[in-house]
Amino acid sequence: MQGKKKYQEKLFNDFRLSERVPKDNFYRRLKGAMDLSFLYPLTRGYYGESGHKSIDPVVFFKLCLVGYLENMISDRSLIDHCSMRLDILFFLGYDIDEELPWHSTISRTRQLFPETVFEEVFTKIFTMCVEKGMVSGHIQAIDSAPVKANASMDSLELKVPEEELGEHLRRVRHISSMDREKPVRKSKQDKSDKSQRSITASKKELDAISSRTKKWAKDQDQRPGAGNKGSKYTSNKTHYSPTDPDARISVKPGKARKLNYLSQLTVDTAHHVITDIQAYHADGKDNQQLPDIVKRVQRRLWKEGLLWESCVADTGYSSGENYALLEARGLKSFIPPHGTYKGGPDGFFTTNRKTIMYAPKEK
Repeated sequence: MQGKKKYQEKLFNDFRLSERVPKDNFYRRLKGAMDLSFLYPLTRGYYGESGHKSIDPVVFFKLCLVGYLENMISDRSLIDHCSMRLDILFFLGYDIDEELPWHSTISRTRQLFPETVFEEVFTKIFTMCVEKGMVSGHIQAIDSAPVKANASMDSLELKVPEEELGEHLRRVRHISSMDREKPVRKSKQDKSDKSQRSITASKKELDAISSRTKKWAKDQDQRPGAGNKGSKYTSNKTHYSPTDPDARISVKPGKARKLNYLSQLTVDTAHHVITDIQAYHADGKDNQQLPDIVKRVQRRLWKEGLLWESCVADTGYSSGENYALLEARGLKSFIPPHGTYKGGPDGFFTTNRKTIMYAPKEK
């Protein structure tokens, strides 16, 4: 006989969330392995003594972790997603009939804590990974990735003094109608300081901008697509973002110009544990950030009693100064040089332009 399922909500339920989440579920195992009780004394000074109770700081940081693991950057989408997952509810310590925090509460709490709190949480979690034997420390791989800033290219403004800048732009090209007008999207508040709004570029740097604009048509107003948003030529030397002064214009071959940050990530190759992460201005080069990364990672590993032996990175991190720095700190560098030079350490090879691997010789 054919069956037909009928659904009718019960007035009373005998339901245990802990019985519904499998024993080998990732979030159940993570809940048992990670103790975040240190967050209560760490964050107590950022709350008042009276008023409504805030979101539990442990719940907040767990939500941040879930957002990272589930690759979700929207707080609204994150809350909707968590409310539909029994294993995540169990990980957060919520029952199925409990309402999760409002998405705006997540945003406000993120702004409440300073950078030092997030760094301390990262360090504590890293220590837990070391205690579990997940970090060897011997080989560290470094790479970067652009992170999209929460700012629009349409709100970019010309750096001051505007009269001198306008005169300069007329010398290097016929100024477009978009530069004559106000920004397409005027920002409500200018968060930048005076140094960000003023031109600090030298004549040589401005001349370099002039050479790049030769690729553009002489009359930008007649160029196809000139009437579209974002069609004007922009540079960090001549434009700034009033809504996010720390964001910088960056571009990859074949990609449109965007306001980004540059995320530098260091990973221990034993079990792929992140040992360091830091955001930099997107207009900087990877080899400029390597000395700061090396000092910070080596100090963190040393505090945990780990010995760093080899540094693996791609060509973007190569420079004579960086090779000398790594050698002076007793680190083996597996970083291919720029140009056509094909030499390098034994056991080092590349499988493609992005993947770099180290295969030690067998004894």
